[in-house]
Amino acid sequence: MNGSFSKLHRSLGIWAVLALSMPATGAVAQTYSVNINPALNGLDIGIEPVAQSGVLVVKLTNKTAQKVRCDLRYDAAPQPLYRKTTYVDAGKTEQSVFRAKRKWLSVDVAVECKLAAQ
Repeated sequence: MNGSFSKLHRSLGIWAVLALSMPATGAVAQTYSVNINPALNGLDIGIEPVAQSGVLVVKLTNKTAQKVRCDLRYDAAPQPLYRKTTYVDAGKTEQSVFRAKRKWLSVDVAVECKLAAQ
């Protein structure tokens, strides 16, 4: 009986090591392309996509002297379309975050910026 317990204990230890050495499902790296389609209406706006596993961050930098409103439309099929509005004060940088709910291979981001209504 003691030998059986020892074998069971070793087997459980091996399985635990194997389970801990496997990457978590959410931690698996996901590579995808990002296509930015800007419509800036003559405004000086910097757009920087930062692609990470399972999330896309779009940094918007307002280089104008007035507050702007940027409407973003994310298309990452098969995920549903996602829209977000981000306001950026003059001289500031704001982020728009889009999280994966399904695996995507590419993300098309339409960015339309205009002066914010005062």
